[in-house]
Amino acid sequence: MSNITAFLKPTSIAVIGASNNPHRIGYIVVSNLLSGCFNGPIIPVTPKYTAVAGILAYRSIDTMPIIPDIAIICTRADLTPDIINQLGHKGVKAVIVIAAGMTPTANHKDTINHQQQMLINAQRYNMRIIGPNSLGIILPWLNLNASVSPIPANKGNIAFISQSAAVCTTILDWAQNKEIGFSTFISLGDACDINFAELLDILSQDTKTDAILLYIDNIKDARQFISAARAAARNCRILVLKSGRTNMGQSTALLHSNNEISVDEVYDAAIRRSGMLRVHTTHDLFAAVETLAHSVPLRGERLAIVTNGAGPAVMAVDALSDRSGKLAQLSTETVAKLSHVLPAYWSHTNPIDIMGDANTTRYQQVINILLDSDDFDALLIMHSPSAIANSTHTAKIVIDTLHQHSRSQRFNILTNWSGENEATDARTLFTQARLPTYRTPESAISAFMHLVEYRRNQRQLMETPVSIGEITADPHYVRHEIQRLLQQNIYHLETHEIRPLLESYGFTTLPTWIASDAAEAVYIAEQIGYPVAVKLRSPDIRHKSDIHGVVLYLRNANEVANAADAILSRVALHYPSARIDGLLIQRMANRSGAQELRIGVHNDPVFGPVIMLGEETIDWNIERDAVVALPPLNMALARYMVINALKRNKIKQRSSLEQISIPALCQFLVTISQMIIDCPDINALDIHPLLISGDELTIIDASMDITTFNGDIQQRLAIRPYPKEYEQQCQLKDGKQILLRPILPEDEPTHKAFISQVSEEDLYKRFFSEISELNHEALAKFTQIDYDREMAFVTVYDEMIIGVARALSDANNKDAEFAILIRSDFKGAGLGRILMIKLIDYAKQRGLHTLTGMTMPTNRGMITLAQKMGFEIDVQLADGVVDMQLLLN
Repeated sequence: MSNITAFLKPTSIAVIGASNNPHRIGYIVVSNLLSGCFNGPIIPVTPKYTAVAGILAYRSIDTMPIIPDIAIICTRADLTPDIINQLGHKGVKAVIVIAAGMTPTANHKDTINHQQQMLINAQRYNMRIIGPNSLGIILPWLNLNASVSPIPANKGNIAFISQSAAVCTTILDWAQNKEIGFSTFISLGDACDINFAELLDILSQDTKTDAILLYIDNIKDARQFISAARAAARNCRILVLKSGRTNMGQSTALLHSNNEISVDEVYDAAIRRSGMLRVHTTHDLFAAVETLAHSVPLRGERLAIVTNGAGPAVMAVDALSDRSGKLAQLSTETVAKLSHVLPAYWSHTNPIDIMGDANTTRYQQVINILLDSDDFDALLIMHSPSAIANSTHTAKIVIDTLHQHSRSQRFNILTNWSGENEATDARTLFTQARLPTYRTPESAISAFMHLVEYRRNQRQLMETPVSIGEITADPHYVRHEIQRLLQQNIYHLETHEIRPLLESYGFTTLPTWIASDAAEAVYIAEQIGYPVAVKLRSPDIRHKSDIHGVVLYLRNANEVANAADAILSRVALHYPSARIDGLLIQRMANRSGAQELRIGVHNDPVFGPVIMLGEETIDWNIERDAVVALPPLNMALARYMVINALKRNKIKQRSSLEQISIPALCQFLVTISQMIIDCPDINALDIHPLLISGDELTIIDASMDITTFNGDIQQRLAIRPYPKEYEQQCQLKDGKQILLRPILPEDEPTHKAFISQVSEEDLYKRFFSEISELNHEALAKFTQIDYDREMAFVTVYDEMIIGVARALSDANNKDAEFAILIRSDFKGAGLGRILMIKLIDYAKQRGLHTLTGMTMPTNRGMITLAQKMGFEIDVQLADGVVDMQLLLN
């Protein structure tokens, strides 16, 4: 990450356009640098002044005495491209651009694009840019305030990255009041160069950063963003506030930028898939920041509530129920202990109502009893104004009680002190004691549920999917048929045209026939048997419901003839110029006890193909009626999609109908995902309805849009799918046939078995330490990899893994580190050479520069193999390691 390190560890700053005019940006930046006590040279550059704020100024960039680590440009937008040239010639590699108005908006696309020229000039010098339209950066741990913000930032462990300068100042103002600090504070502005992905990569490894907050207007490179987010979310907590949730909000955002607009549900899906947590309002973000600043990782979802008022507790429980939270169940032992210190008429359950006459002693006793138990995972302590228990004094007692109890650090503690005046002082005490505190019961519950939802997203990120084996499919046939149709200039397909394509992937479809008129419709109906459905087929009328173009449950020849004539008559009346390609005739499926679902594939302008699931409705709307998931899907991800749809009532398990088989629906979704991956020319797919009865799924109607895909197939999806192209059959020295392929998330059980059959000595040589049995989290990191950043090849014999080779590249895709491990009873069979050749070929194909590895001097087999493969060997006996390096491209 050396190309952006200068922004985060600068030792010198130049301010281009520095000024002594208090109303100029150049004055504010210099003042902030000085007030922040930055311990490095500050170099004002301006032809107008001899000195700025008492610091000697330089008339031009070329006269600067040193090459600064960062240059902050505070001039007009139209001057910026030329200034970038001058800075590049001087040798400056990191620039912050404050000026706005450099990007043409949607209404002014023909405006001269200063931003584009600025980027061209910067790339000439390998220069990196934050901005334009940036507020700047604040690095509290370096005493650096290189920003236009009127509010400084305290030192802390939260990194904040925002595309909105206004949101930055709002957050800073609130954080000052709450005494919450930051490790890094970056205003990306229009993010024309440095973006969220690169900063996530570096900040997730920063020792002073425990959590990262993002304010997002839009994402430009979804693939890069999700890849970085998935990696970063394994190291620290990441929260996202995304604007433009509504159509009106998106339209407003479009006025200020020229970026693609994505459906909000798709952003939701991407954030969940990446293991991050989304909050929807600034208030939620504030609550989440406070929780993150003061909380330990949530160990479970059971919440206990202590209150001196029943009403607020009921409001808290209502809010918890609305968010699908869990109330802790108190054990008999805990209830008995509480009964000894509480009045006889206390609630005897959770929430624990200690009554309105509760004094500080009662709070103290109840908290200690709860902390001694294991009945809960998080504790919400509530207080309503009371004449007996003064708000501020009670807060002091609660704080002392929590600090004195040895087990308090094991739980998440939240507080809700209601009211103003005295309650304000109490909440200040909690903030100073690093205990999250909230004004209302609902905001406290919202903060707790942020932790719960984040934990759920993390578990989704690490869950091992069930394997469904090979999907029955013939992608070559589907691709060939689509190409044939495209050559005939056919871009929209209806049910009867899609049927063979769907059946080639193992889907069950309802047979469909075509009739040219009413007479032929009657003839077909007589052949296939009643009841039947008659449907219009017209390329000019996409929605048959517009002219009542679907008639169901026709039971005899007269009904079929009348329905067919009526459909054709309505078309002639309302759409006289529409082309009619006949009538579709289907025998009615048995819908007794079955539910009608709708599954679609939508090509999102930002995230590419996405899969949608909901119930069949006449006026289907993605945001209102569907849940969304990003392919590729496996069984675990598909299950989360279905459960999410059930929880949000997008689909319903109706008691009067046969229950939906979740495994069967998941397998259907996984197969749809595979079809979309295999066939890039499928632009959209709409299955409406999908009839589901138990584990029987039948496609009744479907439509598909196809187009010639000319882009990079690998970059088409927001998440890189399993790279099947790397699969190959190999042969060991003794003639055994093995399969060499990339690792899969479903490999966790076999990978665990593989590790168990490697000797302790070989494991020590691989990991440089003693390795006991690996837990699920460790195995998930080995098997659930991001194919954009990492590769692990496994060799499989008799359905068991016998060898693994890994290559992990840096974020700049220049260098990769490799490691190889072979099952001890397969050593000497030629497996190491097979895996090493595969890694080298892969690294060259990725365009990597070097492949490096490290082993021990005692690992003679690995060292010898590396030498034969052309690696340079550097034996460092003093350190007990051997470095291996191979130059590639």
